[in-house]
Amino acid sequence: MAILVSGRESKASRSASRTYWYLLNLMETTGMRLSESEIAQIEDLELQAVETASVYEDVVPALSELGAMRINLVMASSLSRAAAARFIERAGLDGLFTVITDTADGLQVANSLGLNSILMMNDPDEAMRLAVHGPSGGIVSLHELPDFIRLVAAENRRV
Repeated sequence: MAILVSGRESKASRSASRTYWYLLNLMETTGMRLSESEIAQIEDLELQAVETASVYEDVVPALSELGAMRINLVMASSLSRAAAARFIERAGLDGLFTVITDTADGLQVANSLGLNSILMMNDPDEAMRLAVHGPSGGIVSLHELPDFIRLVAAENRRV
């Protein structure tokens, strides 16, 4: 995707995430609409990227622990539904998520359903942009998530 947008392969791999978010933000602010063939091309590029992606070592243990805590998990992603589903399958995360949705829209849906959305803050600029949508909190590593949820649950019991 970054190569398609930037036209440069050398720096694109280092800044693929930033380029991708820049493109999404640009499209959102300008009201740009893609043709069906452009959408299909982007989805194909996302699927190619998913085939080479890997998950951090903390992902499966943290999400499995949350599952053992009987917590319903929602995944918010800017990827197409097909690419997000393929990523979940490849990473061995099948069955861990109750809902899969999209970034800012996903936070709004989670809030409207009364769910506690927790923002994964691995890109400071994107985290700041999404923080205005009212997540319940934010974490930097999934290792923090089970303890964060225990803290919120303990605070809610005291109220």
